[in-house]
Amino acid sequence: MATDKERLTVRIIFKAVFPAIKVLLEDDPRFAEMFKDVDATVQFVAKDDQGDAEAFLRFRDGTMDIGEGKADAPQLTFLFPNFSKLIAMFAGKPVIPRLRGWTRVGLLLKVLRLLMAMKLLLPTAKPKSPQQAKLKVKMTLYMITTALSQLNKAGDTEMKDWTSKQPLRVYQWSCEPEGIAAYLKIKAGKSKAGRGYFERRKPFVHIRFSGVEAALPVLANSVDMVQAMADGLLTVDGSPEYAAVIGNFMVRIAVLLS
Repeated sequence: MATDKERLTVRIIFKAVFPAIKVLLEDDPRFAEMFKDVDATVQFVAKDDQGDAEAFLRFRDGTMDIGEGKADAPQLTFLFPNFSKLIAMFAGKPVIPRLRGWTRVGLLLKVLRLLMAMKLLLPTAKPKSPQQAKLKVKMTLYMITTALSQLNKAGDTEMKDWTSKQPLRVYQWSCEPEGIAAYLKIKAGKSKAGRGYFERRKPFVHIRFSGVEAALPVLANSVDMVQAMADGLLTVDGSPEYAAVIGNFMVRIAVLLS
């Protein structure tokens, strides 16, 4: 039976990691070309006695949508015997799930290449080019802000206690001059993540990375925020106390996914 921690981790994979796949389709010409004519649904299932976890990716003409639950007649299904196996695969460990629809060899190879590319999100993954470095930072910021919101929506006690005491506040992350940005909006226990800059309100906390190369070691947790500020890798506008708290939540997300 899956633990509460495993259920939370799978939720974050489906709701925060999967959306980061869109960045590859939008920003990497290789994957844009690879999926431009694909019309297919790919199902992911992790089995459990207390209820399976299911989500699917719907590819159509170079775009991708994410759905919860069971898809209608998926062309390809990745079936995991338990939650821990699915988590292990997305943590970069060698896991071979059962496959349904494996005869769709062309689709299978494309999806496997896409999933392999998602390893760029792993803290240990080293970008091999400036383009990959930019992709890593963008995917990580989009993923981590969504994951923080999902941690709150899942009812995590510590996160819920922290968000419930706050009025409307926006936590903004940005990386300049590349123009990468994402935010987390919190109000009275509710949360919402978004891409880009939040325009309607000045951020309560704004974490500014001084370029992609500066962001990489911080997002990989190889240097903490205090040291990163001392080293000039980032600046924090707003409350440093609240920035430290949200930094600790970011580390928790990274630990869950590793």
